[in-house]
Amino acid sequence: MNNEQLQQWVEELSLSFFGLPFKHQATFNSRLRSTGGRYFLKSHHIEINPHQLTNFGLEEVEKIIKHELCHYHLHLAGKGYQHRDAEFKSLLERVQGSRYCKALPLAKRKQSLPFRYKLRCKSCGMTYLRKRRVDITRYRCGKCRGELVEESTFEK
Repeated sequence: MNNEQLQQWVEELSLSFFGLPFKHQATFNSRLRSTGGRYFLKSHHIEINPHQLTNFGLEEVEKIIKHELCHYHLHLAGKGYQHRDAEFKSLLERVQGSRYCKALPLAKRKQSLPFRYKLRCKSCGMTYLRKRRVDITRYRCGKCRGELVEESTFEK
């Protein structure tokens, strides 16, 4: 599905469920990660997460579109358009939109180790574990003011 088809679909859903036309722009945004869609208050445009479509199908995306259209129509009507408002909750229930989108399966995220660098004091032997590299020429041991040495680097 492309942006033109999405636009047409949003316009159809707006007319059939809300009885009002959708006069702004609806697009896919693949940069969305934790949300199914979003409505912009200033421009009145709607963005939909295409990953929801590929993972859960048309039925789930339709619920997300209805959710965003609730924000859209209530905001333009000057009524309570926020999630906490009773008008929003009742309209969402009436059109059978989703309150929350389904969580996307997590891609392998970059798991960071608790530390990557191990520093040791030449004088007292105190060790320091660091996530980031430290310029050992600029820093000293906090215990005895001794010189630091990078002992090892832990690679991922």
